[in-house]
Amino acid sequence: MGQAYRVAILGATGAVGAELITLLEERNFPLSSLKLLASPRSSGQILRFQGEAIQVEEVREAAFQDIDLVLASAGGSVSRTWAPKAVKAGAVVVDNSSAYRMDPQVPLIVPEVNPEAVTQHQGIIANPNCTTILMNVVVWPLHQLQPVQRILAATYQSASGAGARAMEEVKAQAQAILNGDPPPTEIFPYPLAFNLFPHNSDLNANGYCMEEMKMVQETRKIFNASDLRVSVTCVRVPVLRAHSEAINLEFSQPFAVEKARSILQDSPGVKLVEDWQANYFPMPIDASGQDEVLVGRIRQDLSHANGLELWLSGDQIRKGAALNAVQIAELLVKRQLLKPSPAIVSA
Repeated sequence: MGQAYRVAILGATGAVGAELITLLEERNFPLSSLKLLASPRSSGQILRFQGEAIQVEEVREAAFQDIDLVLASAGGSVSRTWAPKAVKAGAVVVDNSSAYRMDPQVPLIVPEVNPEAVTQHQGIIANPNCTTILMNVVVWPLHQLQPVQRILAATYQSASGAGARAMEEVKAQAQAILNGDPPPTEIFPYPLAFNLFPHNSDLNANGYCMEEMKMVQETRKIFNASDLRVSVTCVRVPVLRAHSEAINLEFSQPFAVEKARSILQDSPGVKLVEDWQANYFPMPIDASGQDEVLVGRIRQDLSHANGLELWLSGDQIRKGAALNAVQIAELLVKRQLLKPSPAIVSA
């Protein structure tokens, strides 16, 4: 019936790792075996896939023998250590960390935007930052019709962007505040419950934080537009899951709102959500668990004749991380860029 592949998930016990397991099952990815890898403290845990119990193994060099594909979501330092070893063992690595995104030898891919870049890989493919993915899926269809000259973005980023423990911390903070107690701040530097603050990634000399610069640099690379003007302000907000973004686009000439709405309504990976009478537009609560990026409130920029404003929400764990990685893996299969497992799925 077809070829099957031996897959490993590096960082299997994290929030994105759990979503990867779910998506491989939901999308019926053609695998012959699944290996779950994590740090020593997580090894021995039991996770389930297709009704079967799989024990999490400690990551080590030998673990990548006889593996065709590695889906990595375990942080930059982990990827820098293990991705080259996996490639040396013969696997292709789709890496969700920031370690290789700006490496000129590593393709950075959003399948709805630049799927052709998958053919350029030399063993490692980078998954973009979550906010970059969500923005690019929405902006690209418009950019194809009429190139964007400038992007201004403000993000409203949920706790899920900092992992499962961060989500639990926000819940604990909310309960502590309601009880009149000091909120715990182990993952975040400040209370996020009933609060918000500029993204807590390191600041650069130019005054922009690393999260903001990721969106700038990654969008230029994915769009193959090194001179694209992009400016971003990233903010942490007290939402558990799914990020939102306010996007302002400047074109060389006017872009009709109805044309933009029509394009986005038919674009892959996008769902138009607009009820102007009810003032109902994309919200994180609706985007959570969804594959599509929800977009709406598309309107003319009152300050610029060539400007458009829009609002989006997307599941950071799903499309912003795990789903995009699985879609990249599906591209590799479709274009026959993975070595097949010796095991062939019988008819």
